[in-house]
Amino acid sequence: MSSSLRIIDIKAYPTSFPVAPENQVSLGIGLSVKRDAVVIKVTTDSGLVGWGESHHGRCPGAVAHLVNTTLRQLVLGMDASDVTGVWQKIYKMQLGSHGMGAGCCIAMSGIDLALWDIRGQAAGMPLYKLLGGSAKPVPAYAGGVSLGYQDPAKLVEEAGPLLAMGYKAVKLRVGDTPKRDLARIAAVREAFGDDLVMLTDANTGYSLADARAAMPGMDEYGVGWLEEPFPAHDYRSYIEAKGYGLTPLAAGENHYTRFEFNRVIEDGAITILQPDLSKTGGLTEALRIAALGSAWKLPINPHSSMTGLNMAATIHFLCAIDNGGYFEGDVSKGNLFRDELVSRPYELGKDGCVRPLEGKGLGLEVNEEFLHKHPVIEGPAYV
Repeated sequence: MSSSLRIIDIKAYPTSFPVAPENQVSLGIGLSVKRDAVVIKVTTDSGLVGWGESHHGRCPGAVAHLVNTTLRQLVLGMDASDVTGVWQKIYKMQLGSHGMGAGCCIAMSGIDLALWDIRGQAAGMPLYKLLGGSAKPVPAYAGGVSLGYQDPAKLVEEAGPLLAMGYKAVKLRVGDTPKRDLARIAAVREAFGDDLVMLTDANTGYSLADARAAMPGMDEYGVGWLEEPFPAHDYRSYIEAKGYGLTPLAAGENHYTRFEFNRVIEDGAITILQPDLSKTGGLTEALRIAALGSAWKLPINPHSSMTGLNMAATIHFLCAIDNGGYFEGDVSKGNLFRDELVSRPYELGKDGCVRPLEGKGLGLEVNEEFLHKHPVIEGPAYV
């Protein structure tokens, strides 16, 4: 083992900031009142430091505590370049049995991303090159916590500047009522024409009856996908709803590891796969999920998490797989995790595409002082 990459410290920082009233968005899981994240710092004995992001899991203090206690003790002393070995040790000792399930998966994701950041730095190359990819343009859609429930005219008003920025695809929030959802979809289609790619996300807000009512209208307006109409574990409803229309069903941000995606793929109802690098087990596991999807000719359209760390990593990932789809561009208003925590994670080109950063590893600089100034705010992020 190379002593220069021996892991000597792992530290998780739970961090939050309140969402200003004018920036709050209503969607299928409620009204956004704060933003949370868990930022992971891994230090090696050579001085190389890697950064990663774990999703907050709606309880950032608990996720960080798991990293700072159990997972830290399991991983200290291992070689940071041994991403497969670290993953397997956590799986054997924590995730595979009695291991807090999704909580462990989310927690280990940030560690894994930080290890890949270190690997890229040690190799002297950006992550996409280390992964065997190229700096190809990746199409982006306007997403993040945005384009929520509102008067159709207001939604059109919000979407207009995003298209002017270069986005050629947008994701609208549905899961309100089928009638109101379709009115908003119709207004956006009418305002911007047939060339706009229009995606939708119900954030688990639909019943089977809602999906049955909404999907024929989505077909009529040419919706590209219906994301998470139901909770991730409700496999039967996805199978049932597949027959309600032609609009593809999308999910995956709340499916964890290749083992859950294996079930999703075999069921055949969800054909747009959306793993999140900060939730599903990190980049190591997302690469396995992408390979699994590739064997079934299914595209990978990752869900992006809260901070620029995940955003930058996701673009590197999409540049390195053969079945990559859209990058979820974050058009949330006032996202400090994108704008202040890190250096700029990406630029949107006029072609509606993003490209990977060229620095070593993830290619980002992290403002550690931000983490001290924005401690965790416990409690629900949506009300």
